[in-house]
Amino acid sequence: MLALIWLLETGNQTLDTVLLAVGSDDSASDADYLADKLIGLRIFEDDNGKMNLAVADIRGGVLVVSQFTLYGDVRRGKRPSFDAAAPPQPARELYEYFVERMRATGLVCETGRFQETMQVELVNDGPVTILLDSAKTF
Repeated sequence: MLALIWLLETGNQTLDTVLLAVGSDDSASDADYLADKLIGLRIFEDDNGKMNLAVADIRGGVLVVSQFTLYGDVRRGKRPSFDAAAPPQPARELYEYFVERMRATGLVCETGRFQETMQVELVNDGPVTILLDSAKTF
């Protein structure tokens, strides 16, 4: 399971924004690992300007958007292969499980629409972008 994380400020709320990709070998333990990691990830600045605060510390929230193309493999040829991405139904189940895990913490958790085309506008402030991989392969 892959998660690309960056910070999003929307008016009076700060969100960890998560592009989440489910791999064909992923299970609930991968979703648990990423949820636990994200909840405690200290990527927000404290009063001294250091990345020292987690999303709960700042009373922020999480926006989770399904993004299977994170599994795009372009090592061979000119067209990405998505063979490592999970098929839609198991991917949806793990995506929804991940969202449930985030909401169970009491954090505000908004979502995109699974397997639908959306216009997602990204503004990367900092920039701070972090890649989490439950397989820990990088």
